[in-house]
Amino acid sequence: MSRLDAQLLAAHEVDDRPALVRLYQDAAQMSNDENAAGFYLTHAYIFALELGHADTPALHAKLRAMGRES
Repeated sequence: MSRLDAQLLAAHEVDDRPALVRLYQDAAQMSNDENAAGFYLTHAYIFALELGHADTPALHAKLRAMGRES
C-alpha cells in the first residue's frame, strides 16, 4: 500500500473531509491514467462541495475541462 493510500484510508476513518479534498487532488495529480484522475478529482469535488471548500470552483473547472460533466 502506498503512503497516499494509507493517508486516504486514515482520513476516511476519521472523516477528515478537508484532508480528503487535498489527498484526492494529490492522487489525481499523481495518476498516469485519465480515468483514474477523473475518479479522484470527482471524489475531491464531492467532498469540497459538502464543505463549501475554496477549491470547489477549480475542481469543477478541471472536471469540465476533462469532459466529466454532461
